[in-house]
Amino acid sequence: MKSGLNESGRPRRGPSVTSPRIAPGIPERRGSVKEWPSGDRPREKLLGKGPSALTETELLALLLRTGTGSSSAVDLARDLLSGGRSLRMLGSRTPAELMRVHGIGPAKAVELVAAFEIGRRMQAEPEEPWPVNQSPEDVARHMVPLLRERATEAFFVLLLDAKNALRAKVEITSGTLNASLVHPREVYKAAIDQRAASIIVVHNHPSGNPEPSREDTEVTRQLAEAGRIVGIPLHDHLIVAGDRFTSLAERGLL
Repeated sequence: MKSGLNESGRPRRGPSVTSPRIAPGIPERRGSVKEWPSGDRPREKLLGKGPSALTETELLALLLRTGTGSSSAVDLARDLLSGGRSLRMLGSRTPAELMRVHGIGPAKAVELVAAFEIGRRMQAEPEEPWPVNQSPEDVARHMVPLLRERATEAFFVLLLDAKNALRAKVEITSGTLNASLVHPREVYKAAIDQRAASIIVVHNHPSGNPEPSREDTEVTRQLAEAGRIVGIPLHDHLIVAGDRFTSLAERGLL
């Protein structure tokens, strides 16, 4: 039988065990968050120290607001981030997928999805009111954050003025997992209505492959031809796949 002492005569220590519900910087506490010391409550902590002082778990807890049964909002937030889930992974989930986590109902799932979508739109929003699009990289800088986590294909037309400054961004259609049907009349109706001088179109590939398909090439050809007829040229067609993108203009397909 092994002694309870190690070679130096000191008591042996068992393996270190960390609870999966513990997030760094947050002590494990029982009961309602309202019963915690004020300095440990996420809401008071944010008001006193600013949002950067909060962990991801605490920020999620503020969105969830309340717990369920014996679980606090912080417990639910820990559960959401358990199993290696990251905020970015959660941000790509649908309400139905979030509701698979015990304690997350329709209301909480919708609030989370809305918060993540606000974050995506803020990242995609240009710092300048009318950014000038001079290269595919300029367009990707605004569109990749908006499209990289979409589970279905979405097709956007960017309406430009005579100086290639962005006047408006219009979502034409949102399709199935791997196909989005676009007709030139839908694209150019938006361009004509808002008096665009030229356009750029952008859509995403949820598969993660930025290579243009045969349908992508054909749609690009049709849009370019329609643009020549109505006098509103198509400058480029970008395909976004995750953090990568492909410019069909750079491929010589325009």
